Amino acid sequence: MVKKELLDILCCPKCKGELDYKPKENTLTCKKCGKVYLVKDDIPIMLVDETKE
Repeated sequence: MVKKELLDILCCPKCKGELDYKPKENTLTCKKCGKVYLVKDDIPIMLVDETKE
């Protein structure tokens, strides 16, 4: 589970949009552009090249 303090400061690296955390799916989804970032071992993988759409 990603810590609340980290979630409060993270934003989408592509468009700077707000992220929606889905703990059951281990993903962060940008509310603005729709990019989906994976969370592995409680660490968000914030690389645009490794996103799902």
